[in-house]
Amino acid sequence: MMDVDGVLVSGRPTDGRHLFAELEADLGLSPDRLRETFFTPFWEDIVTGREALTERLAPVLAEIAPKVSCERLIAYWFENDSRVDKAVLSAVKRYRERGVPVFLATNQEHMRADYLMQQVGLGAYVDGIIYSAALGHRKPHAEFFERAAAIADAAPQDIVLVDDTLANVEAARRSGWSAVHWTGDSTLDDELSPYLG
Repeated sequence: MMDVDGVLVSGRPTDGRHLFAELEADLGLSPDRLRETFFTPFWEDIVTGREALTERLAPVLAEIAPKVSCERLIAYWFENDSRVDKAVLSAVKRYRERGVPVFLATNQEHMRADYLMQQVGLGAYVDGIIYSAALGHRKPHAEFFERAAAIADAAPQDIVLVDDTLANVEAARRSGWSAVHWTGDSTLDDELSPYLG
């Protein structure tokens, strides 16, 4: 089970900087204002599938940045948060060639989950994506891990999560999974060698 953001994907394709590093210069929209008016009040419901991204984002943009369409900001956001770690992806490919099932286990809303699989192309490298908006629960909640194991048709003790968020790693272990706290300081092979041999 591979987390996406911070493990497989991080930042802008050109330089790896934060996706909103130049949001104000590019679109005239303050990242702080966007966080205050959109992410802080609405993201939890969006990322767990209770609200739709566009339905919540459009009225916020109409108020704080009327010249920026919902579609424009989403395209900018997704494109600028799609830098793939090629070394990690190459390792994932090798594991699957050896017969090890690999799933993405990630906190995502529906549109970006689809974008990651189709446009970024991660779907060609994994057995599936298990994500919070589809499950109705996000990591680190126990329900996420229970449902993910059922979808993957795997016993908890047979699952290893690779995640850059320590709270998610600890929660996975409480759910009976093995888990690796990803920092990017070593290779995926080194991190997973105790589990995959």
